[in-house]
Amino acid sequence: MKQNSILLTFVSIFSLYSVHLLLKTANEGGSLLYEQLGYKAFGLIGKLAASGSITMQNIGAMSSYLFIVKYELPLVIQALTNIEDKTGLWYLNGNYLVLLVSLVVILPLSLFRNLGYLGYTSGLSLLCMVFFLIVVICKKFQVPCPVEAALIINETINTTLTQPTALVPDLSHNVTENDSCRPHYFIFNSQTVYAVPILIFSFVCHPAVLPIYEELKDRSRRRMMNVSKISFFAMFLMYLLAALFGYLTFYEHVESELLHTYSSILGADILLLIVRLAVLMAVTLTVPVVIFPIRSSVTHLLCASKDFSWWRHSLITVSILAFTNLLVIFVPTIRDIFGFIGASAASMLIFILPSAFYIKLVKKEPMKSVQKIGALFFLLSGILVMTGSMALIVLDWVHNAPGGGH
Repeated sequence: MKQNSILLTFVSIFSLYSVHLLLKTANEGGSLLYEQLGYKAFGLIGKLAASGSITMQNIGAMSSYLFIVKYELPLVIQALTNIEDKTGLWYLNGNYLVLLVSLVVILPLSLFRNLGYLGYTSGLSLLCMVFFLIVVICKKFQVPCPVEAALIINETINTTLTQPTALVPDLSHNVTENDSCRPHYFIFNSQTVYAVPILIFSFVCHPAVLPIYEELKDRSRRRMMNVSKISFFAMFLMYLLAALFGYLTFYEHVESELLHTYSSILGADILLLIVRLAVLMAVTLTVPVVIFPIRSSVTHLLCASKDFSWWRHSLITVSILAFTNLLVIFVPTIRDIFGFIGASAASMLIFILPSAFYIKLVKKEPMKSVQKIGALFFLLSGILVMTGSMALIVLDWVHNAPGGGH
């Protein structure tokens, strides 16, 4: 747990530093478009690198939202209908449900030409995140250690069966000493290789920084950095508290899907049902928002000189949504999406591209200056993080492949 907190701190600081590089480059390079900065710095290759990284990152974000729909919506329907056995029921199958939600809700909203509801969906998502965090913190003080609960229940059953009239002893003083109910500050296993890419993925907001900077009232680099510092601190605090209290509630029993852990331990809970509904609503309404920059980037690359066409607009939208649904259906876990996109596209957007653009476009600072040396070191660190993370993830996939000896 402690190493993840340290990693979270460093990734948030590095991300904020890359925003500083990006804003300074935008001022010197004379463009507030990420792709255009890439073109000015390295020509078509730079433009393709920026556009491709943004597209991959947004597809990864869409996939993560649809994964939530895939895993959480069946549980919500099951809880509302009180169905115990979901075998063979199509409306409790996550793959069918994610396709249905994509066709009925997401696709019609994504076909709009303008994004007028962006502010409402972003505000709703933030409120849902705050509500989720409050519930996670509250549950920490309501849920006993899972091992303690399990031992008490097992002892109660065994004692009742063997000695129906015997009193059940108080086991709490013994169970609290159990190692599984104590926090492990440093944990290293096969899943640790995904920690850095997932954290990098979670702090990518750089494609949106320049458009926000352009629309900022009384625009200045200092003002935008203040906005970035507040935003990054809020994200850091929410991520840290959610991870900390989630782990301290279940310790080694915590699953990669935190809401699933609550269900397996607590069973039916009306408050968790409300949380699930809120999260589902937020992510479903956010997917169309994420489609817009992907479609804009693809259109800008392929059809920049052509007039708007509803046929082309609709075809690109359907293709993006179909590809993302295929990822969600056939990729085993959301961890694989987070890991791969975090190690590749997110590393490009946070580490490599901002520092490379800064070194190339900011002419008034010599290469021997502290600023340029810092940017160069940041670039090399990004290349090391990307190659190292990708190599470890591929090795984990090969080592833990079905039939691969594990």
